[in-house]
This record gives sequence, structure tokens and C-alpha cells, in this order.
Amino acid sequence: MTEWYNKLTEYFPAREMKSKDHMQALFMEKGLIYKREEGPAHIVVYLEKEDFIFIDYILVSGKYRGNGMGSTLINRLKKKGKPIILEVEPITPADPDTKKRVIFYEKNSFRKATSITYKRLHIVTNELNEMDIYYWSPTPKTTEWVFEKMKGIYREVHAYRAADFYGKPAQEVSDVLSYDDNRYRAAK
Repeated sequence: MTEWYNKLTEYFPAREMKSKDHMQALFMEKGLIYKREEGPAHIVVYLEKEDFIFIDYILVSGKYRGNGMGSTLINRLKKKGKPIILEVEPITPADPDTKKRVIFYEKNSFRKATSITYKRLHIVTNELNEMDIYYWSPTPKTTEWVFEKMKGIYREVHAYRAADFYGKPAQEVSDVLSYDDNRYRAAK
């Protein structure tokens, strides 16, 4: 019954995971918009709002990687015609998979929102979790638009009922996300 959760915890670092109870509550209480699709080779967990999709987790099992399944899953979501936002670990030499992930998303036409900084202390492990924000859209969207959506995503998904599941409140969104248009100009 929770094989999907075990697969996610085997792949994703603890600093990126929500508790099983937290995720199950999101599925039950926000089931119309917080969804899970899975098969023998993949798991996709996402929030689908009226005007965008946030991919919370996407996993293609090891032996199925490299055969286009990840792109197929992304394209299935793109067909909904909504912008897609996701968080990606920054490239680090210690983990060669980080570069592969960034190349994968860029190959699938995602752009990095360089003006957005995302730094969160994991509510259980207290480990710093820094993520880059990537997005794709069928129509032009500004990074300010992405930033506003990320603030809602943080509150509605990551910080959702945190005190109930972890015994303490989540960090304030202003402590996790920041926007600096000068970073965008410097990256150009």
C-alpha cells in the first residue's frame, strides 16, 4: 500500500522528503489537486491548480532511466497546457546525478528562475535544503509570477499542517524564499 512512499525515500534524500502522514493527508485532504500517478517504473506526485502544476516528486526507477520515460511523463503534464514549476537540487560535484537532472529538465525546455532563492531547514533533520526553481510554460511567464506561485506552493504543500505532523510549525515563507532581480541580471 505504501510501496510508492518507500520508493521515494530510497531515492530522495531525507532533507527533501515529507513524512508519510504528511503526504497521505495531502492526498486525502487535497486529493482533487494533490495527485499521485504511479506505475512499475515511475512515480509522479504533483499539485495541479487551475493555472499551473507543481511537480513535488518525479521518479523513474533506475533500470528504466535513459529510455525516454521521464520525458514522456513531463510531456503528459505539458499536454494539460499549464505552466509547470519544480524544485531541482543545484549541481554539485559530490553528486553527479545533479548535473544529469538539470540537463534533463533543460532538454525538456525548463528554465531556471535564477532570481529566486530557496533555502529551507528540513523540519525533522534540520538539514539545509537548497533548491533551484525551474519552470516551463506554454505562454511567457515572468520569474515574479513563478515566485508568487512558489510562495503559495510552500504554504499549501511543504508547510501544510506542519505542526500536526512534526510537532512544530514550518519556517515562514519569507525565511525560505526570496527574490532578487539583480541575480537574474547577473546571470544573463
